Amino acid sequence: MKFSAAILCVLPVANAFVAQQPKAFNAALHSTAPMPSVNGSAMSSYQVKETKEIFDELAPVKIQGGTLKTCSFNEEVERVSVFLKTDGRPLNADVELWQGPDNAPQKMSVYLEDGSLRPFRCEIESPGSSNSVSIRNTAEMEFPLIAGLDVEVNKNAVGGAAVLMPKAEHRTVQGGAVYTIPFSPTVKSVQVLLQTDGRPMNARIELLQGPNNTKQIMEIYTEDGKTRPFFVIIDTPGTGNVVRIVNTNTIEYPLTAAVEAYMTDDSIASTGSSAPGGMEWN
Repeated sequence: MKFSAAILCVLPVANAFVAQQPKAFNAALHSTAPMPSVNGSAMSSYQVKETKEIFDELAPVKIQGGTLKTCSFNEEVERVSVFLKTDGRPLNADVELWQGPDNAPQKMSVYLEDGSLRPFRCEIESPGSSNSVSIRNTAEMEFPLIAGLDVEVNKNAVGGAAVLMPKAEHRTVQGGAVYTIPFSPTVKSVQVLLQTDGRPMNARIELLQGPNNTKQIMEIYTEDGKTRPFFVIIDTPGTGNVVRIVNTNTIEYPLTAAVEAYMTDDSIASTGSSAPGGMEWN
């Protein structure tokens, strides 16, 4: 397969950017956790890599405050990984998946208190054709952000959502309900998966560090939470970190949430829960 043919980023204005040359997303991650069989193809390992390291392998672009950049790609792309960061300033951005004219089946608003310490990283499933990803920097002109895209064109490769769901503890979050998950300082980053049984999903994910100290906020809308689940990896430096999940939909629209430690540092002293990573549902 000629990977160079998998991406087409062309717009009549100068706000399009070229995604990183396609490579298997799971080749950019490394670990020894077993990979389940998906679509008849068993992967030998689920690989782990820090978000900051992946940024070094991408060809990112700068998006000034108040501007929009888009990237289109063809039907060979199975999923897109979106990476956002700043030089240490706050980050405010809207990320959307476009499929055809006037159709945005997935949207998210992202806030980061420090886009260098806690960069944003998520996966967007892109089945079908005529897909594009748009990134709008909703902050002022003084707050530019840096964006990078990585695409998966291997139909046998699995994304983080397919790996996390079979092995992680799941919780049903009813419409209007809130779940919080504290974890120990040994956890350097966590992976969060939200999905539904095919109904629409509206949710908010927050990273808290201490009372009323919000470090990261993601507001998510998905037209079909089964076809396009939301998978995100959140960096959690420091102590006292808590992930809060809020189902902002009505009671008729529950969602399923799975949260698990992504990277840990056992050299850091840990106290509290005996569960892996010190994580505990409340």
